[in-house]
Amino acid sequence: MALKVIGAGFGRTGTMSMKAALEQLGYRKCHHMLEVLKPKAEKQLDFWDRIGKGERPGWDEVFDGFEASVDFPSCVYWQELADAYPDAKVVLTVRSFESWYDSASSTIYATAKSMPSWTKLIPRARKIDRVTHNIIWNGKFDGRFEDKAYAQKVWNDHISAVKTAIPPERLLVFEVKEGWAPLCDFLGDPVPDKPFPRVNDKAQFLQMVKRMGRLAYVPWIVGAVLLASAIGLYAAFQ
Repeated sequence: MALKVIGAGFGRTGTMSMKAALEQLGYRKCHHMLEVLKPKAEKQLDFWDRIGKGERPGWDEVFDGFEASVDFPSCVYWQELADAYPDAKVVLTVRSFESWYDSASSTIYATAKSMPSWTKLIPRARKIDRVTHNIIWNGKFDGRFEDKAYAQKVWNDHISAVKTAIPPERLLVFEVKEGWAPLCDFLGDPVPDKPFPRVNDKAQFLQMVKRMGRLAYVPWIVGAVLLASAIGLYAAFQ
């Protein structure tokens, strides 16, 4: 199954809404970072782990069962995907840099930063950390996401590169607040009789960051329990 729509916009540019919109329009499964993070998505996680290391398992294999893609990690490889699927249309989701940077900083980046080091002893968590850093934070942003000026340069260069490389008839630069009309007109699909999906998952990300922060105390709690148990056993045999 070949991709019909390639999302070139970074995560936090309305990609969750785009995923919901494209699937509502009938595109069978839209790839998103969520597909990589699903508990039973070991195959997807392995694919992107290999891609982050510089391997290429084959895009048809990676996107087997998907007709569209949005969000990280696939948006980083928009040029390769556009070449691999020449009949696919490209949608570049955008928003103002300031609002995007604030959102990305407090959600996806904060989640990555708040991951306690001990969780990387867990193979799956270690692999997720490696994928996000190899492809996004140390890859696309060269380990300099916290340098706002540098992040803005990466943002501007990315948008400029997409606009330069993709012919106008194949590209839609799109803000999700524009709704169905420009998207459906570009894709040649009828406008649904339902409102354009508005999926705002920022609150969920903030909760995740808090939970990650609490996890940092787990080794200390476990250690305290074990120590108390050891002291109790020692006292019992005295």
